[in-house]
Order: sequence, then structure tokens, then C-alpha cells
Amino acid sequence: MSVNNSLDISRWLLATLSTKMFRYYEDRIPQDASVLVVSNHRSFMDAPILMAALSSPIRFACHHYMSQVPIMREIVTGLGCFPLEADQKRQQSFFKQAQQLLQLRQVVGVFPEGAEPMVKFTQPQQVGEFQRGFAHLALRAAVQDLAILPVAIASLEEVNTSAVPLSILSFFDPSEPLFNQPGWHPLVIYNRVAVLIGRPYWIRPQHQQQYQGKQAKTVVAELTEHCYGEITNLLHEGCY
Repeated sequence: MSVNNSLDISRWLLATLSTKMFRYYEDRIPQDASVLVVSNHRSFMDAPILMAALSSPIRFACHHYMSQVPIMREIVTGLGCFPLEADQKRQQSFFKQAQQLLQLRQVVGVFPEGAEPMVKFTQPQQVGEFQRGFAHLALRAAVQDLAILPVAIASLEEVNTSAVPLSILSFFDPSEPLFNQPGWHPLVIYNRVAVLIGRPYWIRPQHQQQYQGKQAKTVVAELTEHCYGEITNLLHEGCY
């Protein structure tokens, strides 16, 4: 299925589920640039919500197990997601695929909290620790006019249920330790949701120079903290 169809699928899914979406600060969306979208993550609806909010297909990196589980596999394929490799090759696979997509001026999306908020129920305003892989990608990618766009998904009204036992998912990806525990994979369906777009962080030549030198840790932390701070502040604004 073509990537462009992923936007139509996203809009169809929201309409089918009768989800009402409210968008704020859309004037912050970069134009004529390569864009890496960074967002919080609690629901299978997050990818289509972001595509509908930005009115653009977004190529999301998704967990390896999503490409193995029947039905889920077809959904992520239809949405244009690119599954990561198994644990040993995950980071290398992410950097390679994401950089190629950014160079083609396709919008790439990441959920830096990783898989944990998808296997444990969390409150709408709660954000887990950000993994820094997206920051390393942004700073090492040979891409001009690259903007990192933090976006907050703030649930206003939702339904919570359970999907499948976590132990079943371990069959599809034995390398994921989060699946080696009792309990069920939560299923969060948004009835009403606000999408708040943060201030973009533009990757400048000086950032890339710092990354290649002794200030690498500093500039990675700065970018990560910018996105985390924007999203947590916007969530507080959107959820209350």
C-alpha cells in the first residue's frame, strides 16, 4: 500500500471510532523542510492521530513485534510504519531506515518512551523517560533543513480495555524483556483527544559540529530535554 494512503487510513480510523480531535498551534508545523516528529505514546491510535493532526503521512518506527503479530502487522503496514529489527540490530536498523526517509523529505515519527507505556497502563498526563536515539539520529543524519517537532497527544476522554496477554507477545519477540511478565497488553481508545504542537528544534551546522566533538553529550541532552519539556508542558495544558 502506498505511503500516501496512510493519511486516508488514519482519517478513516478516527471517523470509524468517532474520535473527536482538537488541534492547537498548527502554525508551528515546519514547511519545506525535513521533519522528525517526536511524541508521547499510550495508544495504537497515536500514529493515525498524528498523521491526521499534521495532515501528512508520517513514517513511524515501530517495535519489532508489531511486524510479527497477525492483524497488527497489517495495520502497521497500511499506516506506512517501518518495523525495527530484533533486539541485536534494532538501533542500527532505526538509524539506517530513518535517515534514508528523511533524505527523501518524508516525515519520520518516533515515540522515544519506547515500548513500556504500551504494555503498562499510564495516566494521560504521564510521560516516561525519553530514550535518546532520536537525538543521535537528528545530529548525525546528513540532512539539510531538519526540524525536530515535539507534539503532545493529550487524551481528554478515553476507553481503557485489554487486548492480549503479554506472554503471547513474547512468542513473537522473545528478545523483549517487557513481555516476560504477567498481565495484559492495554488497549486505549480515544473518544476526545487534543494534539498540541510544540516549538520545533532546528538542527544547525553548529549542533552537528558540537556532536562531532567533545560537546556531543551536551547537545544530545539539550535536544532530548527540549522535546521532553515541550511535550510535558503541552500535556499539562491539554489535559486540564
